[in-house]
Amino acid sequence: MRISGIGQILIFLLLLYSCQGNSSNKEKTLASIKDTKVLQYAIEGKILYENYCANCHQKDGVGLGKLIPPLFESDYMLEDIGRTAWIIKYGQNGEIIVNGQSYNQAMPANAKLTNLEIAQIMTYLYNIWGSKQGVIDANMVGDYLQK
Repeated sequence: MRISGIGQILIFLLLLYSCQGNSSNKEKTLASIKDTKVLQYAIEGKILYENYCANCHQKDGVGLGKLIPPLFESDYMLEDIGRTAWIIKYGQNGEIIVNGQSYNQAMPANAKLTNLEIAQIMTYLYNIWGSKQGVIDANMVGDYLQK
């Protein structure tokens, strides 16, 4: 028996909601997101995050010691959503302070990511680790990148 694309998505979402895992109280799971549009963006964003970001920032967003800054509960990331879009697209060089810790490792650009892909990553980041920003869409990312 072959399951249609919509059927596969429904099964995935059902499994996602039923298998919340043993996350800490601080870390939300995708299953904790109730808004279906946010969830849709966040699911895609999680996949993109794991492909483009997790190698350095780790799957749980805690970074790599004093080399790579955390994204989980990051004051730097929460200060300026537009800056996050800019950094994802164009990278960053120079010293930054995250949660009181200095980091000076260059982050490479992800110039091939589309505004939609950046929006999906950001929706995931800003809704899974201590913030409830809702959907960050491609138009918002485009506006952020113009500034």
